[in-house]
Amino acid sequence: MVLLAAAVCTKAGKAIVSRQFVEMTRTRIEGLLAAFPKLMNTGKQHTFVETESVRYVYQPMEKLYMVLITTKNSNILEDLETLRLFSRVIPEYCRALEENEISEHCFDLIFAFDEIVALGYRENVNLAQIRTFTEMDSHEEKVFRAVRETQEREAKAEMRRKAKELQQARRDAERQGKKAPGFGGFGSSAVSGGSTAAMITETIIETDKPKVAPAPARPSGPSKALKLGAKGKEVDNFVDKLKSEGETIMSSNMGKRTSEATKVHAPPINMESVHMKIEEKITLTCGRDGGLQNMELHGMIMLRISDDKFGRIRLHVENEDKKGVQLQTHPNVDKKLFTAESLIGLKNPEKSFPVNSDVGVLKWRLQTTEESFIPLTINCWPSESGNGCDVNIEYELQEDNLELNDVIITIPLPSGVGAPVIGEIDGEYRHDSRRNTLEWCLPVIDAKNKSGSLEFSIAGQPNDFFPVQVSFISKRNYCNIQVTKVTQVDGNSPVRFSTETTFLVDKYEIL
Repeated sequence: MVLLAAAVCTKAGKAIVSRQFVEMTRTRIEGLLAAFPKLMNTGKQHTFVETESVRYVYQPMEKLYMVLITTKNSNILEDLETLRLFSRVIPEYCRALEENEISEHCFDLIFAFDEIVALGYRENVNLAQIRTFTEMDSHEEKVFRAVRETQEREAKAEMRRKAKELQQARRDAERQGKKAPGFGGFGSSAVSGGSTAAMITETIIETDKPKVAPAPARPSGPSKALKLGAKGKEVDNFVDKLKSEGETIMSSNMGKRTSEATKVHAPPINMESVHMKIEEKITLTCGRDGGLQNMELHGMIMLRISDDKFGRIRLHVENEDKKGVQLQTHPNVDKKLFTAESLIGLKNPEKSFPVNSDVGVLKWRLQTTEESFIPLTINCWPSESGNGCDVNIEYELQEDNLELNDVIITIPLPSGVGAPVIGEIDGEYRHDSRRNTLEWCLPVIDAKNKSGSLEFSIAGQPNDFFPVQVSFISKRNYCNIQVTKVTQVDGNSPVRFSTETTFLVDKYEIL
């Protein structure tokens, strides 16, 4: 390997933060760094020193050193360029080049180091790209938070409306001299109108700021665990309070993407020592009158080895794709071997794949506007009638080899017109009155269940029922690229392996 480790150490050789890119014990890395200051010659201007086994490439940073430990046969010019990038990364996360500041941001630095070097070789990245990659900005999390905030606002508005209805009902009962109806939680009939209004106002104010139940006692000590979506507990408490008062609240899974919910509930897979995950994601946009505006599909084979004795292997890939996908191998994979024999192996057969980490060895991409490539066609046909619109929607599976599970076709509905009247339907449906959507749910779509239809009526205009969105998950990939065999580099003996195939939807819309 070219780069063995990257470390920030003191002038005395004490390691503050170190990232190893090969299997290396803590004792060895500490010993190498402790020996580093003793090898330096203060009378020379060199920025590297060598021993019989390794080379140190370093750069002074005030009271510290940025040190790269490489093999002696590595290209020193590339090592110096990599060293400069490492040195520029550190000030991005640390305000001062001091030991305590480095220790405080050690995990940020390690994440940045991993973006610079993979499998011992430098990635083609710059400082701006590293900053973008390490931010890990999640679009799905933003969407989920926005949906929950919308649910919270709608729930508050609904509570205020019910409070006004309750107050009006009590006033009407008092005018007629009848016994005021009792609504649980707001007092008995003996309460006067003014007191009732005060109690209603107080209840609404308290509901606006739900009280969080005290957490159970935990062992003392600092906790630096990463917390994503910390506001979720307050929203959950608010929703629970509404449920206790008789409100019907939609499940929080509605805010998540269906593919993510399916991932969470996916059944466990028996993993062998050599495990491959084949994943494809599709982004598709169609017109309501037909025609494919854009379809883009990305796929990847991720390799995970849990036993180091299977580190030196080759994957036999069977590519039966006829759609013209573009294949690309990892830079450390022998491209000529893959082109000639469809085998995935490292350029240097003596090297091993990393153990206990997911490595993307092959990826592919398909982008097209060819309408015949659409895996599942959706035809939504709203027609105006005397009472509003009659909507007919149908699906048809174009790829017979696919089996789509947990298919949900979401049709937007006009607001404030009530629930749709369902005519004929294949499958089941859910009406979400808060989001104004109709969800057509189909457990399986395959060659035996290629087509189906749904008819419903509701007030509105034809444009109110677009865009139609589709989500599904499949255990068969679209491009028909599979790993059929795994063999050892030495002797070509077969190796047991397991495969997990997933075909997901990133975006699937009919505009």
